[in-house]
Amino acid sequence: MNTEEILSQILSIGIEYGPKLLGAIIVWLIGSWLIKLFIKAIGKMLETKKTDASLKTFLKSFVSILLKVLLVISVMGMIGIEMTSFIAILGAAGLAVGMALSGTLQNFAGGVMLLIFKPYKVGDYIEAQGYAGTVSEIQIFNTLLKTPDNKTIIIPNGGLSTSSMINYSTEDKRRVDWTFAIAYGDNATKAEQLMKNMCDEDSRILKNPEVFIALSELGNNSINFVVRAWVQASDYWAVYFDMNKKIYEAFNKEGLNIPFPQMDVHIHNKA
Repeated sequence: MNTEEILSQILSIGIEYGPKLLGAIIVWLIGSWLIKLFIKAIGKMLETKKTDASLKTFLKSFVSILLKVLLVISVMGMIGIEMTSFIAILGAAGLAVGMALSGTLQNFAGGVMLLIFKPYKVGDYIEAQGYAGTVSEIQIFNTLLKTPDNKTIIIPNGGLSTSSMINYSTEDKRRVDWTFAIAYGDNATKAEQLMKNMCDEDSRILKNPEVFIALSELGNNSINFVVRAWVQASDYWAVYFDMNKKIYEAFNKEGLNIPFPQMDVHIHNKA
């Protein structure tokens, strides 16, 4: 093969693949530039929504890698490389991994949804999945709760993102409910006024909404009153326990009896 034939083959190859290669390079450069712009836009959107820093970094990296893989496949296809088999193998591998890690991926997706929509945040007291505690950490796969007795509960995010939960910290005010009982024969009006006075004297109980006191039930052994008062969420338990003690002491002082279950036994003598 002489020099002219070699140059001819190089020229023919250049003519055949040159435009494709040039087009692929242009597509790669433009695609990379557009991906950078898109990632910056996502970053600004996540900052506007005050997304968790760890989630923001992960989402930007994940989207960037995904778009670059698609760009590489497009560029290789433009050059003339057959990508059908490669895409099929990649899809089959992805399906196999997804099935093997279905539970983990569910928790991962749940963690992403929790960090984006934020049904609770660190420091909130929640009840979910049969557990209750203060949220100490929100991870990608799990949420960590601290119970009042300092136990750590690890709950997978998959269940948290798809089931019901109670968040006690979303509102700054909470209603405290009590049920107090007096014995039959005691003065119901006096007991009601005493309970109202106890609530009025406690500065932690809010004046608006007003305290609600009513005779709720004539029970088998007692006359039951329901008391409902609004307090700041941070004062909930302190007010609840203090009022129980104050009412007990006030009832004793005023001669109001706190009943206990009774049973009448009738004895029949057979002659």
